[in-house]
Amino acid sequence: MIIEEENLKERIRRAQEEDKKVVKAVEELKRVGIKILKDEEWKLEDGLVIKEGRIYVPEGELRREVI
Repeated sequence: MIIEEENLKERIRRAQEEDKKVVKAVEELKRVGIKILKDEEWKLEDGLVIKEGRIYVPEGELRREVI
């Protein structure tokens, strides 16, 4: 189970890197040197982008798998 969870997290990280909305949010977080943007709407946590308290999974096949 742990291996599968880590594999899923890595797949989400890669998908996030390709999502323009996420890239913009992460760039803004890094630019201002903080880990939270817009009153906790966007955060960086353990290398993953968190939106509204949940791991953000970009739209597409991976999101369908997760759901």
